[in-house]
Amino acid sequence: MTSLSVKLTAGALALTFATEAAATEWNVSVWGKRRAFTEHIHKLAELVEEKTDGGFTMNISYGGLSNNRENLDGISIGAFEMAQFCAGYHPDKNRAITVLELPFMGVSNLDEEVAVSHAIYDHPAVAEEMAQWNARMVMTSPMPQYNIVGTGEPRDELAEFDGMRVRATGGLGEAFSAVGGVPTSVTATEAYQAMESGVVDTVAFAQHAHLSFGTINQADWWTANLNPGTVNCPVVANIDAYEALSDAEREAFDSSVSEAIDHYLANYGELLDRWDSVLEEKGVQKVTISDDQLAQFEEVAGEPIQQAWIEEMSAQGLPAQELYDLMKSTLEEAQATN
Repeated sequence: MTSLSVKLTAGALALTFATEAAATEWNVSVWGKRRAFTEHIHKLAELVEEKTDGGFTMNISYGGLSNNRENLDGISIGAFEMAQFCAGYHPDKNRAITVLELPFMGVSNLDEEVAVSHAIYDHPAVAEEMAQWNARMVMTSPMPQYNIVGTGEPRDELAEFDGMRVRATGGLGEAFSAVGGVPTSVTATEAYQAMESGVVDTVAFAQHAHLSFGTINQADWWTANLNPGTVNCPVVANIDAYEALSDAEREAFDSSVSEAIDHYLANYGELLDRWDSVLEEKGVQKVTISDDQLAQFEEVAGEPIQQAWIEEMSAQGLPAQELYDLMKSTLEEAQATN
């Protein structure tokens, strides 16, 4: 082989190794199966890969990397680079964002949920708390107000919630507890079995989860307007992995978040549009709670729980009133814009 050939071969090999070394691959931990709740993650991965010409890719794993209650722990040790989790699964690990799970805060649609979530995520107290887990907030997974499905006779009065075993986490669990319910925080993937075996009488979920986890198939009825609140489920990235991105990769990642959220909102909107036909198809009765009963529920489970949260979190050294006021003011601005 000539010296020129050797040089050319060596150059080609060096280029190959450099290209391989430059490629960035992230593992992403989620759970369940692909559904409306994870569409923004898939869209983000798609956009990032497009913008980097395949140089930055994401492998999205449904349960293969961690269970849903341990995703934040996995992020903290760098077991994977990105993950989704729900605040109510471990409120002690993510206290600041539990303001977003307080009942009866008045959020009425997904756009408002995005606005208040991202405002809270941008607060220094949230960044500081997440940094303890080596986690950086990426985006929310906005969900509609939760409603419950159940079996047997519909429960459309507060008195019927007394003793009701309900799958509900975080502030929602506290709300049901305030009217005599017995909340249990089984994970989403365990909810169907809990309902089927009689461990719970009812399950509180957003619409996509009732479909994805099969609880709608066990249900005789669904509350159309209980709307006590929702669960907040962020997507986070490992700080070290994020900071190791090249400038171009970071730009591709950051610039894709809003588009990923827009895709999520459009996709979820289609699900909400066809929800009534889903209920009809599955023979599930749509139950409407009276305004009087809703007012009583809010009186007992709204402001008292909100104020108790402020007092408890303030005692723990968090700027709880500031976080609460930020959520309320952001919501007012969003509703004025709408």
